[in-house]
Amino acid sequence: MRYAKRGPLRFTSHRDFARAIERAIHRANVPIAYSQGFTPHPKISFASAAPTGVASEAEYLELGLQARVDPEELRSALDSALSPGLDVLDVVEAAALGSLADRIEASRWRVELPEVPTPDLERAVEAFRAAPEVLVERLTKQGRRSLDCRAAVLNITVISPPDGVPDAPYAILDLVVRQVTPTVRPDDVLSGLRVVADLVQPVPPRATRLAQGSLNAAGEIVDPLDADREASSVER
Repeated sequence: MRYAKRGPLRFTSHRDFARAIERAIHRANVPIAYSQGFTPHPKISFASAAPTGVASEAEYLELGLQARVDPEELRSALDSALSPGLDVLDVVEAAALGSLADRIEASRWRVELPEVPTPDLERAVEAFRAAPEVLVERLTKQGRRSLDCRAAVLNITVISPPDGVPDAPYAILDLVVRQVTPTVRPDDVLSGLRVVADLVQPVPPRATRLAQGSLNAAGEIVDPLDADREASSVER
């Protein structure tokens, strides 16, 4: 299942969304399957959830059901049971092709930077590309941790703002980041641009995940649900 986090709902934490999807499943009378044992849990598995505060058009999860249902009917029922801004976009019946998480190798992001001049961002991106490594620090539960954000970035480019944006400085960054451990997030890359080029961000950026999936030979991201669709069409 692919879902989106949009508008103010991008501030929904992963834990809050997990509770919301469980309530939506019950309201929509979805025949959810449960784990065995003394404390059964609904069979819901999330794949690489976006950080709190980040919008996304490409979040994924798996549901284990007790009975077969029509994918489009399930999508419509769950979408209606969730708040606007938490939107179910696509549902397919899973084929025996391994876990969904194993098909996610990279993410594509759009990062909007208000009040940052596009030439300043272009110079910072050139410096970032030229650097063999870019070390940044992140605060974790175990304290500060250093990581190389350069190694995970497969592509980083500056794109033109859309029509209708005022003449005030406004830059947009397009990123393709490989899934690594620890995960490299857009804010890590922005910290890296500050390290290599002292790029100043006067106001908070706005990041949106546009896609997740595997990488094809051309370096493009492939929707992880495509494999299930192809398997289903072969069976028919």
